[in-house]
Amino acid sequence: MALRLRPLTHEELKQIDHLSQSRTAPARRVERARIVRLASQGARAPQIAQQLNLDERTVRLWLKRFQDEGVLGLEDRPRSGAPVTYTPEVVGEIVATSLTDPKTIDLPFGCWSIRRLQAYLNEERGIPIGRSRLDDLLLAEGLRWRTQETWFGERATLERAETPNDDETPRPLDPEFAEKRGSSAGFTRPRPNKV
Repeated sequence: MALRLRPLTHEELKQIDHLSQSRTAPARRVERARIVRLASQGARAPQIAQQLNLDERTVRLWLKRFQDEGVLGLEDRPRSGAPVTYTPEVVGEIVATSLTDPKTIDLPFGCWSIRRLQAYLNEERGIPIGRSRLDDLLLAEGLRWRTQETWFGERATLERAETPNDDETPRPLDPEFAEKRGSSAGFTRPRPNKV
C-alpha cells in the first residue's frame, strides 16, 4: 500500500529542512525529519528505508505521524515508568561539577570525559546517574562535548554550546614535535599500490 505524503506548508518545509540537517538536535528527530524530507521530494517508503538503512515499517510510522500531527508528531511521546526525579538543586550540582576543572578538586586528570564525570558524581557526590542520562541532562542545559586535538589523538572536553570558541584552534602541545621526531618512514610499512 503506497503512502503519499501530503503537501508541506512553507513553514513545515523550512522546519523539516533545518531539522534534517541539524547537528545539535537529538539523532532520532533528525532521522525522522530526513524521512519526511525524502518523502516530500517524492521518494517512496521502500526507497527511504533503503537509503536511511531503516525498516520500512519505521518509515511508514513516522510518515503517518507527520501526516496526522505535523512537525510535532516527530517528537518522542512520553514513555511509561517513573518520571525522572532530579531536583533543580541536583541538576545545578551536576552542571557545576561538569564545569569545574578536575585538577582544582585534586583529581589526576585535566578534563572530564562522560565516564569520569559519571563515576565522580556516583562515588564522590552520591548522585546516581547513568552516562546516557547525564549526557542528555548536560545537553538540555546547553552543554556539549567538544573534541580537542592532542599529540596522541583526540580528547573530549565540555563547553557551553552557545559560547563561540573562535580563537581556540586545536594545535599540538609542541609546535616543533614533527621536526624533533624525525622521519617516520622507517617505522611504517609502505602501502600497496591500488590498481
